[in-house]
Amino acid sequence: MSQAISVDNPARAPRVVHDRPPMLAIGIMIWLGSELMFFSGLFAAFFTIRANDHPWPPAGTHLDTIQAGVFTAVLVASSFTMQHAVFQEERYNRRSARIWVAWSMLLGTMFLGNQFYEWITQTTRPGTNAFGSLFFIMTGLHGLHVFLGLVAMAFLLGRMKGKAGDPGELSVFQGVSYYWHFVDIVWIGLYSCLFLLK
Repeated sequence: MSQAISVDNPARAPRVVHDRPPMLAIGIMIWLGSELMFFSGLFAAFFTIRANDHPWPPAGTHLDTIQAGVFTAVLVASSFTMQHAVFQEERYNRRSARIWVAWSMLLGTMFLGNQFYEWITQTTRPGTNAFGSLFFIMTGLHGLHVFLGLVAMAFLLGRMKGKAGDPGELSVFQGVSYYWHFVDIVWIGLYSCLFLLK
């Protein structure tokens, strides 16, 4: 069963909303489930090593919790801008949607730039101790996921060129937003464990 949503502009074909989610969304959710298991393994390793290594973090570890917190807020803000872009796409405001995706990319790039800065200025290195290894592995893998999300947004903007979108554009848009929200939520957990948990 489906129903059509009327639009103000009669030249536009009504968008059909189905009672079940599109197959692309289901596929992305299943894939994100596997990603969740992957990061759960990292968190399990973190808590296991932390429970057997005292003090934690080891002496000599210097983390800028405030700066990391500021850029955590930047990344979380990018989730809101991306969701607003989805709302705009659903309402056929494609130009506005592109602008909000660009804002999301800018915020994500700022976060990634700060992560790179932390990597090169961190006194604790991967071979220094267990915390250093976990810090670089966990933030590095998350940074890779952020980078892939930015690449997906760039491809999304490329797909949105032109005045009219194709029928599958909204599904792709939603899929990219699911992935981006997932990346943001994972970082909140990583920030809490690596920077706040003493």
